[in-house]
Amino acid sequence: MSERIGNVTLERFELLVSESRRNVAQVARAQFAVGDAALEIEPMRPVGGSAPAATDELFTAAGSLGRFAKDIGVAASTVEDRRWIASRWPRGRRREEAVSFGIHRILASIREEAERWTVIDDPPYHPRSATRRWTQDAARRRVGQRVERPATVAERVQAVAELTRDEEVAARTAEDLLRRPETITKVSPTHRARAVHELTRDEEVATQVAGELLKRPAVARKTMRDTTTRMLVNRAQFDNCEQTRQTIRRRTPAARAIEHTAEYLDLVGSCHAFVAALGRLVPRMRDQEFTTDERETVRRAIGRVRGAADWLEAAVEAGEFSLDEQLTQLLQGE
Repeated sequence: MSERIGNVTLERFELLVSESRRNVAQVARAQFAVGDAALEIEPMRPVGGSAPAATDELFTAAGSLGRFAKDIGVAASTVEDRRWIASRWPRGRRREEAVSFGIHRILASIREEAERWTVIDDPPYHPRSATRRWTQDAARRRVGQRVERPATVAERVQAVAELTRDEEVAARTAEDLLRRPETITKVSPTHRARAVHELTRDEEVATQVAGELLKRPAVARKTMRDTTTRMLVNRAQFDNCEQTRQTIRRRTPAARAIEHTAEYLDLVGSCHAFVAALGRLVPRMRDQEFTTDERETVRRAIGRVRGAADWLEAAVEAGEFSLDEQLTQLLQGE
């Protein structure tokens, strides 16, 4: 059974291709003919040049080309396009028999004439036909334009970028890509971290993601090794406790009295515990000798204890329990 392409045999397909190429060549000649006619009516002027002042619209370039376009039944923009392409491909440099008018249009963007002439006579290799010939995508690739059928990774990335300029399309595309774990694993850790950072700018999303991540023991363990992170977590725990405490105070007035009793007992118990600890430790040191550095360290500690005790006594007498900067430094050993 002979190979078929679409609804025809391979032999018929190749015959249709040959006939169509001849038709394309005829179309190219016709399109160039329109461009040549427009070019004769209005020759191209140097960049920045201008036509002599004219009061009659028919004597301006736009007017005369518009009249020409109307009389032959095509759009004025089509006439101007073919005129420009004809100016870029003078007779003798055109390859209508082998190259379509559309490819002439694409390669016309090559600035240097010598390069333009050389390029059109040096078509790239076409794998499917095993010949050297121009295609629309090959021409676009040569001049750096976006191709219709991307072949390389870079071309596909460019095509996706063009298609996702719309924010809604980009969002839907991102959702679909994030559902493909095998794709995400190919992205570098740096870019993945950056993407997560951008996606978690919203506080609600960040809270949910952070909660899920910290449920992983290995992640939580590594995260808490960072001093700043550990400090912020501890501060957050304290803030949450304080917020809960304030809420309970508002809802339950009797809670303050219970807190007062508990705090009073803690304070008195701390004093008793300190005295008891000294009573237990000091006698054990009867036969021990301290170095000069050790004695100095103990003196500094006693100074902090004395300062804290004086502050406590004054706070109880005056009812002012706030820490000033000097006392804070003392308690921290500074």
